[in-house]
Amino acid sequence: MSRNALIIIDMLNDFIDPEGALYCGKEGRAIIDFIRERLKIYREREDTVIYLRDAHDENDSEFEKFPEHCVAGTWGSEVIPELAPEPGEKVISKKRFSGFYETDLESVLKEAGIHEVEVVGVCTSICVMDTVGGLANRDYKISVPTKGVADFDPEFHEFALKRMKKIYGADVS
Repeated sequence: MSRNALIIIDMLNDFIDPEGALYCGKEGRAIIDFIRERLKIYREREDTVIYLRDAHDENDSEFEKFPEHCVAGTWGSEVIPELAPEPGEKVISKKRFSGFYETDLESVLKEAGIHEVEVVGVCTSICVMDTVGGLANRDYKISVPTKGVADFDPEFHEFALKRMKKIYGADVS
């Protein structure tokens, strides 16, 4: 049984495809190859792979802050083809920034006996940072490779990396 997990956050059409509703820009596209390589390593070791994906209700209150995006069941909420999940890999739908909010992420990690988690995806200052905070509050050993995360806002990206390292104790490298 694997004690390591790779969590891939919001590598979805609406964020990563240039036609997406809330396109993260070239920074989001630039991390695809790195994540693909990490995914290959985790799959070869038969480690746990978990995808977190935004899957909002229509008229979700989040759309008061951000344009409508990643509505459940739409193309925008699907994982990009380059990183498509394989059978047996868990895809967890979420409606808020943290991957723990009203999801089964906590039980999935516990049932798999996970102790170490690598987190990649978008956006560094939103869903990545909030999920890393949830992992830290549950005492997981966390790594966040800088080549595997991206954000809309370069200043917020840098702040989030510093916060995850300093406050949450993540290995940010």
